[in-house]
Amino acid sequence: MTSKFLQLSLTVAAALAVSAAAQAGSPAATSGSTAAPANPTPAASAPAVITGTKVGAINMEYAIFNTNEGRRDMEALGKKLEPKNNELKNQNDELEGLKKQMQTQGEKLNEDARATLQKQIESKQKSFDRSYQDFQEEVGGQQQDIATRILQKMAPMIVKYAQDNGFGMVIDTSKPWPQGPVLLAGSGVDITQPVIEAYNVQSGVPAPAATGAATKPAAPKTAAATGATPKPTPPKATDAPK
Repeated sequence: MTSKFLQLSLTVAAALAVSAAAQAGSPAATSGSTAAPANPTPAASAPAVITGTKVGAINMEYAIFNTNEGRRDMEALGKKLEPKNNELKNQNDELEGLKKQMQTQGEKLNEDARATLQKQIESKQKSFDRSYQDFQEEVGGQQQDIATRILQKMAPMIVKYAQDNGFGMVIDTSKPWPQGPVLLAGSGVDITQPVIEAYNVQSGVPAPAATGAATKPAAPKTAAATGATPKPTPPKATDAPK
């Protein structure tokens, strides 16, 4: 699951990108010309006309990260961040070892030794929490960059798909209700997979080797919120749209 910040950013970015694509006009509207005029007429730059009556649904988050390009770039990101993730795991293991020592030996230690061990735990906990938060922010920021780049190219395709298939409205189902506005959407109105397939054809990016699904970061869990040390977590696979 992505962080709330990334989900919100994607929701806002998707709305802006699709709106901009609609205002700029459908690619299909100008593809018939052999050359673009030096000074486009108002008709050439008119907003895309959406006249359909059907309602479609698309899981934008899933669509972005499960294109061949998205999967490729997210797998590359996972490899790039692997050393830092391993470093965090080592920090976490060391911290857990000290906590276990306190649990099993704390009562046997004298007051000074116990206080020293407690200070070690608190110091390492603070250091780990800071490093973990920085890691999550780095993951989220770089994923946002990938998502934004893909979304800018995907938005015009969604507009064109809506025009070509009689959709007058397309809703985003990335966030399940009640976090999102959509209570339910049947598979019969879902256009996520067709958009992914169309994007793959247009991008020309081949499917990555079968080493795992598209990746996303887990939402950060702080020690204060869970009562336990947060485990460093590399990007996770997305779930298929329901």
